Amino acid sequence: MAPLDAPAPDQADKAALPLPALRERFRGGKAALIEHFRESRPTITSVATFLRALARHVDATLVELWHEGGMPAGAALLAVGGYGRGELFPHSDVDVLVLLPPAVAGAAEDPASQASLSAFITACWDVGLEIGSSVRTIEDCIAEARKDVTVQTALLESRFLCGSRRLFNTFRHANTEAMEPKAFLRAKTLEMRQRHVKYEDTPYALEPNCKESPGGLRDLQVVMWVARAAGLGRTWSELAAKGLITPFEVKQLQRHEGALKLIRARLHMVAGRREDRLVFDLQTAVAASFGYEGDKGTRASEVLMHRYYWAAKAVTQLNQILMLNIEERVNSTEAVPMRPINARFLDRAGMLEVARDDLYADNPHAILETFLVYQQTPGIKGLSARTLRALYNARNLMDSRFRRDAVNRELFMDILRQPEGQTHAFRLMNQTSVLGRYLWVFRRIVGRMQHDLFHVYTVDQHILMVLRNVRRFFVPEHAHEYPFCSQLAAGFDKPWVLYIAALFHDVAKGRGGDHSDLGGVEVRRFCREHQIEAEDAALAEFLVRHHLTMSRVAQKEDLSDPEVITAFARQMGDARHLTALYLLTVADIRGTGPKVWNAWKGKLLEDLYRLTLRALGGGSPDADAEIEARKQEARHILALHSALPGTEQPLWATLDVSYFARHDATEIAWHARSLWRHLETRTPIVRARPSPIGEGLQVLVFSPDCPDLFSRICGYFDSAGFSIQDAKIHTTRAGYALDTFQVVNPNAETQAASAYRDMISLVETQAALALASTGPLPAPSRGRVSRRVRSFPVQPRVSLRPDEKGQRWVLSVSTSDRSGLLYAIARVLGKHQINLQLAKVSTLGERVEDTFLVSGPVMQSPKMQLQVESELLDAIAFVP
Repeated sequence: MAPLDAPAPDQADKAALPLPALRERFRGGKAALIEHFRESRPTITSVATFLRALARHVDATLVELWHEGGMPAGAALLAVGGYGRGELFPHSDVDVLVLLPPAVAGAAEDPASQASLSAFITACWDVGLEIGSSVRTIEDCIAEARKDVTVQTALLESRFLCGSRRLFNTFRHANTEAMEPKAFLRAKTLEMRQRHVKYEDTPYALEPNCKESPGGLRDLQVVMWVARAAGLGRTWSELAAKGLITPFEVKQLQRHEGALKLIRARLHMVAGRREDRLVFDLQTAVAASFGYEGDKGTRASEVLMHRYYWAAKAVTQLNQILMLNIEERVNSTEAVPMRPINARFLDRAGMLEVARDDLYADNPHAILETFLVYQQTPGIKGLSARTLRALYNARNLMDSRFRRDAVNRELFMDILRQPEGQTHAFRLMNQTSVLGRYLWVFRRIVGRMQHDLFHVYTVDQHILMVLRNVRRFFVPEHAHEYPFCSQLAAGFDKPWVLYIAALFHDVAKGRGGDHSDLGGVEVRRFCREHQIEAEDAALAEFLVRHHLTMSRVAQKEDLSDPEVITAFARQMGDARHLTALYLLTVADIRGTGPKVWNAWKGKLLEDLYRLTLRALGGGSPDADAEIEARKQEARHILALHSALPGTEQPLWATLDVSYFARHDATEIAWHARSLWRHLETRTPIVRARPSPIGEGLQVLVFSPDCPDLFSRICGYFDSAGFSIQDAKIHTTRAGYALDTFQVVNPNAETQAASAYRDMISLVETQAALALASTGPLPAPSRGRVSRRVRSFPVQPRVSLRPDEKGQRWVLSVSTSDRSGLLYAIARVLGKHQINLQLAKVSTLGERVEDTFLVSGPVMQSPKMQLQVESELLDAIAFVP
C-alpha cells in the first residue's frame, strides 16, 4: 500500500479533531520541556534527558490520539527514522508508520477506513505534531525497502508505540530476514561518501551542518545502522562487547556525540525552527545560550565553533575506525592479501597496517614512522582500521618527551624532505591528531575560525591547503595550473624550506599581536630544535615574518615607481628570498578561498617579481631607457596592426613620463590605435577589449577632464554590475582624462575572455552615454550584503598619509564589500576636487582594502583632510 500523506490542517475534517484540551496539554508540555532545558546547565546529561523526555511526550500524545481515533483492529503504530531512536530534537520530524495486518489492508481502501486513517493523521497535525506518515503492510514495507535504502534505514530503527505488538514482532522478524548486510553496508558507505562530497569533504566548513556534514551526527548514525544490519549490536556498549570498539573509545564517542546533540538542540531552540546549519547569523546566539563569552579578541561564537570542530574531528576519526572494522567483520569470509613492508608494518590490500596492536606503546618512534612509510611505499592508499585505532589510542604517548626525542625530530624532517607525499601525509597526521601532538604550537589552531571574511577554512585547514598549493608547484603533473610558479619551483633547491614556512605562516593566529612576528619566533625555535642549517632557518623565518609583504606591495603600491621596487628589492636581499616569497604568497592567496585569487592579482604579483628580480640583478636599465624600450615595442605592435608610421605621435606628444611608466607596451599601442582619430573630441570615447590577462574586460575612457568624471565612470560600472579591479588614471597635457580600468562581472558564470566579447559593444555604447550626461550624480546604492558581512562586519577604516616624496597622498580604505562602494568613495573625492592618479582595488572575499594615490589643493589643509576622512567614513559605513 502506498504511503498516505497527511492532509494540511485546513483540509481537516473538523468533526474528527481531538478536544482542545489535548492540544493545549501537548503544546504546553512541550513548551515546558523546552523552557526547562533552556534554563538548565547545558551538559551532555541534560541534553540526553531532554531528548528522551520530548520523545516520550510525543509518544504519549500519539498513543492517546490512536485510541481516540478508533484505528483498525490488529494494526500497530510504529515510530520510525530518527524518532524511532527514542529521542527527539525540538523541531525534528516525527515519522510514524501505521502497520496494517493483511486482513485489514484490503479494507483500508474503502472510504470508511480511509476516513479513519485520515482523521488520525489530521488530529496529529491539529495538536501540533508535524508528522511524516505512511500506511503499509509488512509486505509493502519489505518491497519498498528492497527498492530504496532510505526506507530500509528508516524501518531498521522502528520502535513500537501502540496497537498489536504481535504484528510488530512479525514485522521486525521479516525485516531482519530480508536484510542483506553486505549490500546495505555498500549502499550506506556510498551514500555517506556522496554526502561528504556535498559538504566539501571536511568537518571544518565555517557554516557546518551539525547533522549532515562530515563529523556530524549522521556519521555516527551510519555506523549504528550498518552495525545493526549486520547483527553486531544496537548500542556503543554492545559494539564494544563484540570487539569492534574499545571501552575508552566508547567513552569518547558518547562524549562527542553528546556535544553534537547539545549543539543541535540549542540551535533548534535559538532558530525557533528546524535548522541544522550553524550559520553565521545564529552562531553568536547559540554561543550565548551556552554562556560562552569572548575574550582577548576571541568571539564567543569562535569558542562554540572550536568545541564543535573538536567533536566533529573525533567523530570523523572514530567513524573511519568503526566503518573499516565493520567492513572487515561483514566481509570476514573474503581473504585479504597481506604483505610485510618491514618488521613493524604490513600492506593489507593497499592499507598500511601495524604488525601488532601494541606497536606504538612499545616503540613510540613508530608513530611518525607510520607516515614516512606511507610516503615511501608504492600502492599504499590509506591507513587500516587497526592502524587508525592504534594511533587514536597512542595520543597520550605523544608528550613533551616524545616531542624532544632526537629520533622523532629526524623522522619529522625525513617526512618533510621526501620527494613526494607531503600533502597526504600531513593531512593524515592532522586527521589522526599526530600533527597537533608533535607540533604543539599547531594544536592551538586546530579548528580555529577566521572571521576575516575571505578565509573559508579554519586556520589548520588553510595551512594544509597552502602546503598543498606549494607542493603542487613542484609536481610536474600540475605544471599547467601555474606555469610560471612551476618554472620557478623547478629551480628551487630545497622545497622543504617552503613546506616549513607554509606550516608556520599562520600558526600564531588568534593569540593577539602580529601573527607574522609571533610565527617567526615559533619557526626559529623549530629550526633550532631540528638542527636546520642557519641559512635555511633564516629563510624560513624570513618567509613567515614577511608572508603578507609581497601581497601588500603588489596590491597597494605603485609598481611603476622605481623607489617602490628598489625598497622592496632591498627588503628581499637576493633572488632566492624573492622566489621563495613569491611561491609562498601565491600559494597563500590561493589557499584562502576560491573567490579570493584571480588573474589580476596573479599579474600584479608576477609584475612585482619580475621588476624586483631585475633590480636585484643590477641589470635594470634606467627609467629613460626602459620607457624608450616600451615605446619601441609599442611601435612594433602598431605596425603589426597595419598602423601608419607616426600614428602614435599626436597622442604621445600630450603624455608625460608617468603614463609610459604605468602602462606596458601592449596597452600603449592599444591606446594609440584607439584614439588617434579622436584627440580633439568633445564627447567621451570608450573602448573595451577582453582583458589581456584572460579575465574580465579592459576598458579605456578618453574624455575632456572634469571633476566628477571618475565618479560617473564608477557609477556606470556599478549600475552595469561590474566590479573594478584596477584603475590607472592619467590626465594629458591637453586636459583630457585617459583612464584604463580592469573590470569583471562577479555574477558571470565564467570569467573567460569569450564570455565578455558579447559585452564589449554594449559597454562602449552605454558607458559613453553615461559619461556624456550632465545631470546630477545619483545617490550611491546601498546594495545588499551577504550573511557573512551582516554577522561579521569589518570596522570601516580610512587612512590618509603623504607618500615618501610628500607630493601626493596615499588614501587607504578598508571596509566590508558591497555594491556601489567604490562609487560612494569616488563621489566624495569628486566633491572635493581631489585628483585621482592611481587606484588599487583589492577585494579579499567579502572585505575590501582599496588604495588610492591622490593629489589636490584640499590635501594641503589639515582641517579639510579631516573633513574628507569623516565623509569617507560615512560613505563606507556598514548599514545592516
